[in-house]
Amino acid sequence: MNDAAPGEPMAGRAEATVDPIARARALVPLLQSAAAEIDATCELPPAVLDAMHAAGMFRLLIPRAYGGEELDPLTYVQGVEQIATGDASAAWCMNQGSGCSMSAAYVAPEVARDVWGGPRDVLAWGQGPGARAVRVPGGWRVTGTWSFASGSRHATWLGAHCPCFAADGTQERTPEGRPWERTMLIPRSQAKIEDVWHVMGLRGTGSDNYTFEDVFVDDGHTLTRDSAAERREPGLLYRFAAMQLYAAGFASVGLGVARATLDAFIALARVKTPALNTQSLRDNAAVQGIIGHADARWKAARAGLHAALRDVQAHVAETGALSTADRMAIRQASTFAIHEARQVVHDIYHEAGATAIFASQPFERRLRDMNAVSQQTQGRRSHLETVGHWMLGGEPNLRWV
Repeated sequence: MNDAAPGEPMAGRAEATVDPIARARALVPLLQSAAAEIDATCELPPAVLDAMHAAGMFRLLIPRAYGGEELDPLTYVQGVEQIATGDASAAWCMNQGSGCSMSAAYVAPEVARDVWGGPRDVLAWGQGPGARAVRVPGGWRVTGTWSFASGSRHATWLGAHCPCFAADGTQERTPEGRPWERTMLIPRSQAKIEDVWHVMGLRGTGSDNYTFEDVFVDDGHTLTRDSAAERREPGLLYRFAAMQLYAAGFASVGLGVARATLDAFIALARVKTPALNTQSLRDNAAVQGIIGHADARWKAARAGLHAALRDVQAHVAETGALSTADRMAIRQASTFAIHEARQVVHDIYHEAGATAIFASQPFERRLRDMNAVSQQTQGRRSHLETVGHWMLGGEPNLRWV
């Protein structure tokens, strides 16, 4: 718990005068050198965590009132992209933890200081079908198991999304009739952690399962995510739901991986002459065309994402609210960027030939990571159907937008 007085800056805030994108870029050499260890150990090693905490990479979306930087979304995702050029898992953990940290805008100041007051405090959470929160005096009794908790191995708190039940077992509902869900903020030390993260890509995220058995959570350490009625911070950032930051941030993970893959191939093509061939890769017209096309594909996807964020930020600053059109613009650009980045990585991996299959080279790890990025929720192709349905006049389901 942090002992700072109200209004006093809390520990852990990076030097605000240093550009956060530049701070992220400065970490890239360390992340690249640690990438094999991150992949092998399925978590971020101490040296990487030390550097990322020192650079404030887990506090970029925390309110300024609590020692964070409260960046606008466009600036923030450029930092995520830089980290991803060094290592995808580090960027994934950064974005997941940052999206979770937006919860600080929805709880009382004393709770925010409890959860995020320390210089290394990080909140992580996952999915928990079958979880329950039962009303008791002063709070809730929480039971359930949650999965895909990226960054949970270095987290200090875990979030538990729970449908809420009255003491008599009746499920509580919103005025619209939907099940009422709240997120419970619980110290990680109270959880049972299960190591299930044995996967192809994004290994370093350590996205384990965790279980709480009949744990008491007081009312103050609960929130309804992205509820305007509970929002306490007025800044532009908190007019966005965490979903938009997850979408654009994970798209930026893909863009960072694709850029690093393309740059590594350009460096290889300048010096490699394939076996049984007298022509170098750099002099091969097919390779030249592929590089030119891949670079254009990457730039177009990145520009589209950044343009969408820039336009939405301007609209939100003007109106004070995020519209359905704003949500659709971010969803469309994010999904498109993920799949364009994936295509870049696939094309480049093939052109790198046998060099790409060696673990000593960066290509095979980035291929695995990029495919893992495109397999998760933010990469679903059906998001583009949702956008098209809305453009044709349909009523959208905004749960995943």
